Amino acid sequence: MRILQGLAGLRQLAAGAVVSIGNFDGTHLGHQRLLQTAQDFKSKQHAASLAVVTFEPHPLTVLRPGQAPPRLTPPARKCELLAAAGVDDLVVLPPSREVLDLTAEQFWQILRDDVRPSQLVEGSSFNFGKDRGGTVQKLRQWADQSAIGLHVIDPVRVVLLDMLVVPVSSSIVRWLLENGRVRDAAICLGRAYELEGKVIEGARRGRELGVPTANLRCDDQLIPADGVYAGRCSLSGKAFAAAVSIGTNPTFGENPRTVEAHLIGFDGNLYDQVLRLELIDWQREQRVYPDSESLKTQIARDIQETIRRSHVDPSRAIAAA
Repeated sequence: MRILQGLAGLRQLAAGAVVSIGNFDGTHLGHQRLLQTAQDFKSKQHAASLAVVTFEPHPLTVLRPGQAPPRLTPPARKCELLAAAGVDDLVVLPPSREVLDLTAEQFWQILRDDVRPSQLVEGSSFNFGKDRGGTVQKLRQWADQSAIGLHVIDPVRVVLLDMLVVPVSSSIVRWLLENGRVRDAAICLGRAYELEGKVIEGARRGRELGVPTANLRCDDQLIPADGVYAGRCSLSGKAFAAAVSIGTNPTFGENPRTVEAHLIGFDGNLYDQVLRLELIDWQREQRVYPDSESLKTQIARDIQETIRRSHVDPSRAIAAA
């Protein structure tokens, strides 16, 4: 996949490309349907390229920093997922004043006159241009007066575990994760939610308890609600069950919020490595234990429950899918 930068990169797209514009955070089922539809148009029209145009980072990091949503997917992972979906060209627009000050009509003129796609494929809630002034309705009016086709995708709806039917969006995935509902988030994403981060040095309490943990620094990625989760982690082509604790370790007093993972059956040094954890299921809330022995007993239960829920045999690391 070719990665192009800024408005200059946008203008480098081959004429006649099939183009979709959006943030694509999470690359959830709604995004996947949109990309599959775009791929179908590319095949039917024999287009040279399927191109995605996205902002990086989110425009709100500049416009209203306190309201910028946390990431569901780090930039490199988003690139991997888009490439796997068949995207040929990824245009990354920075939230610079040059870009953010473009009105919807100015942005459309760049598309029409410079990019000249054969087809635009967008979701029904798509907005673009300064102050989100461009709507799907405006885009349709302008496209109808040009040689550019426009196809609008209806929301993908899924049934959550509580039988509630919801339209899939990045916002609903964030809400589910903020409430610890990682299985429901997986329904929306079409895969388990992943936390990615570099392993840093922690308080080493896990090692003292006989259960060494990898402490992940996840930067600006969304960290789900506090609790203990069953997870999986792949290292060197092998999959390990991972007992994951998110929270402040309340048994040991007031502490910063951390993400710690015990890779069941792994023995080695993980410092400075980047791990990608799949969160499979929420197991329990964080609790305060009266002493370290009580905590060790509970951790042993957590590990057995993690093995059961993660479907990874701890007696042998299995080949990662």
